[in-house]
Amino acid sequence: MEKEHGNRKYLYFVDGVKYEHQEPQISGAAIKVKLPEERRAYPLYLEGHGNEPDLLITEDSIVSLEHGAKHLYTVPAATFGMQK
Repeated sequence: MEKEHGNRKYLYFVDGVKYEHQEPQISGAAIKVKLPEERRAYPLYLEGHGNEPDLLITEDSIVSLEHGAKHLYTVPAATFGMQK
């Protein structure tokens, strides 16, 4: 039996900002396209639960949005050590 998603909205957060998606899965590319342009080039990570490590999300990665909202974050390029 196929699940019907209907009007259900799946939630996820990136850098503390809430986003909604109509399907129970989303690709890394689809997540990044919704981000502000300056953050799209940054690496994207899915927060791990408990002792699980955070997971790098590539454009080809698929993130399940079932079983509660997912929390992701971007990491800007390091600028320490740069000479002016």
